Amino acid sequence: MVEKRPYPGSHDAENGSKRPRPAPSAAVDAIAAARAKAAAKAAEIKARHGSSGALTNGVSAAVQRPSTQSPTPAPSAPGDGNDRLAAIKARIAALQASPRTASSPDAPPTQTLTPVSERDGSGSHGRSLRADGEDTPQIKEGTGPRFATALGNRQTESPAPGEDVRSQSEELAENPYFDPKNVATPRARLSRGLLFNQRGKYLHQGSKLRQQSRLEQIKSQIARQARLAGLDENSERNFLVQAPPEVEWWDEGLLEEKTYNCTDDPGKVKVDGDDSIVTIYVQHPVLLKAPQDQLLIQVKPMYLTTKEQAKLRRMRRAADLKEHQAKIRLGLEPPPPPKVKRGNMMRVMGEQAIADPTAVEMLVESQIQERHDQHVKANEDRKLTKEQRHAKIAENQQKDAKKGLHMCVFKIDSLAFGKHRYQIDHNAKEHSLTGITIFHPKMNLVIVEGGSYSIEKYKKLMLRRIKWTENAPPTEAQQERQAADPQWMKSLDEGGKLKDLSFNKCTLVFEGEMKQRAFRKWGSKVCETDGEAKEVLSRNKIDSLWALAKSSE
Repeated sequence: MVEKRPYPGSHDAENGSKRPRPAPSAAVDAIAAARAKAAAKAAEIKARHGSSGALTNGVSAAVQRPSTQSPTPAPSAPGDGNDRLAAIKARIAALQASPRTASSPDAPPTQTLTPVSERDGSGSHGRSLRADGEDTPQIKEGTGPRFATALGNRQTESPAPGEDVRSQSEELAENPYFDPKNVATPRARLSRGLLFNQRGKYLHQGSKLRQQSRLEQIKSQIARQARLAGLDENSERNFLVQAPPEVEWWDEGLLEEKTYNCTDDPGKVKVDGDDSIVTIYVQHPVLLKAPQDQLLIQVKPMYLTTKEQAKLRRMRRAADLKEHQAKIRLGLEPPPPPKVKRGNMMRVMGEQAIADPTAVEMLVESQIQERHDQHVKANEDRKLTKEQRHAKIAENQQKDAKKGLHMCVFKIDSLAFGKHRYQIDHNAKEHSLTGITIFHPKMNLVIVEGGSYSIEKYKKLMLRRIKWTENAPPTEAQQERQAADPQWMKSLDEGGKLKDLSFNKCTLVFEGEMKQRAFRKWGSKVCETDGEAKEVLSRNKIDSLWALAKSSE
């Protein structure tokens, strides 16, 4: 069992030892006076009420008790309030007449009691009334405190000179409740090193996310097809084993009856007949491209120089000629007629040219013209039609857009000249660009988005090719179409004169890549105020571009 820690301080009374009770002193006279007073009071009460000796015995017994015990009032008759009050007064007088004194040097110092009237004439501090109306003694203000909290606070003060000052570590060691394991020790702060992402980390994560999304799409598609086919996982048909068919589907064309029982009869089996599906030909199924191969972007081959192209052409023609000569030697193809030209006409034709040079010359000219016609015809056959050409351009534009979408924002001061508006609109449609043109009295905004090749072509058009300072009067047809347009969109002012567009220019406000298209098609919008322009752009969540264009002035 752990020994009880001694209470701090030098007071043994608070350390668990019982404090000795002080012995009675010279206050015997006061006790005797109180006893006589109590006896006289009891006789008076007895004489007044004519009571029996019970009250007297009680009072005398209370008086004969030692001074160390508090006298108890004698029992009185019911309803006797005066007797009870007298007994209480006697008891208080006996206690006041016997002050306690220290009997040993080890006893704690007693508090000095002084009447309030001696300490403070006003009597405003700590006044209390006894039962008989007298002032009770109060504690003198200079005495030391006897409470544990006050003693603990007093020990934190600096010790007097000459005292033994112990260090804090020694005090903690002597304290039985101190545990060094529970004390938190500060750890040294370690600097963290720099962490760099490996190259291709986020590309690998993106490819994983895309692969997971494709897998989820395939799973959802399979589940949807299963529901349409009635193969839901929760359906009971999955647990039912269906009976095999009478004839398999690959044998239906070989049997006349819908059962295998007729296989013993050769007349009912269609294998060698004309109506049989078994022939000498091999049926090759149509090769289908894999789904992932359709999404691959074909990379254009590297461009060759003129010498490299000529070299490849010679090598290709030499290989074709060698193959053609081999077929002629094997007799697979007839030998071609001699190629007669004006330069080798006399050498190739020989005597025939000498005999009839006019006929030979006409023959040579006809052969030259025939070869030229074949060349032109071959070129025409290779030439694409108008529809094929447009389809090829559209396919290339789609492939270009799949590589990545780009956006460009142009700010133009004035679009009063109708030719400028036509060039902006027509070239955007030709390059399959989506976006919008916002017409405004103070500035005009052109937003285009598409593939990198189309965007580069459109940038050259807007920043180099179009001459924004040009202006010309409109034709009669243009005046009719522009009759409903506001005045700031016309090339003529109110006086009928051409507007001065020498200050007009086009500025590239923003250029960058984007995740997806903000517009589905190409269009234009006339906005009289900034609020209308912001509202149009806010539908596609790009209203910040208008503020960017305004701030770039």
